[in-house]
Amino acid sequence: MTLVLPDADATLDLGRRLAGLLRAGDLVVLTGGLGAGKTTLTRGLGEGLGVRGPVTSPTFVIARIHPSLVGGPELVHADAYRLGGIAELDDLDLDADLDDAVTVVEWGAGLAEGLAEDRLEITLVADPATEERTMDVQAAGPRWDGIAIEALLARGEGSER
Repeated sequence: MTLVLPDADATLDLGRRLAGLLRAGDLVVLTGGLGAGKTTLTRGLGEGLGVRGPVTSPTFVIARIHPSLVGGPELVHADAYRLGGIAELDDLDLDADLDDAVTVVEWGAGLAEGLAEDRLEITLVADPATEERTMDVQAAGPRWDGIAIEALLARGEGSER
């Protein structure tokens, strides 16, 4: 499924809607260049999950944990950009929090897929001439069988391609 998001607000809103599908144990792997909207999407996830913020880029701290303010799962937000490989990702012990949290790994393609069979893989591409972003969502694993991800995400701002 591919969505077109006209601006950062639409990306934030889509993150809020996506949070409604997520539960403890879910892994979201985000891919996209600098400025593609990975952290903006995660900020929306955090708002939708009702976690303590602010949700900001974890580039320099590698990982942040945002506890729930509403009794739901916490948000573990990691950035694999500066990691040298799977061994360094493993050193973060993200799998220790996986069952109790929603885990989001920015720059995680090629590294984070091994953390869980069930995951959402989201690729964001920004148009350098506008604020528009294209978002591709792929669900992996039986957790997502029968869940109408497309219907939920296509509602509201943005359009499906």
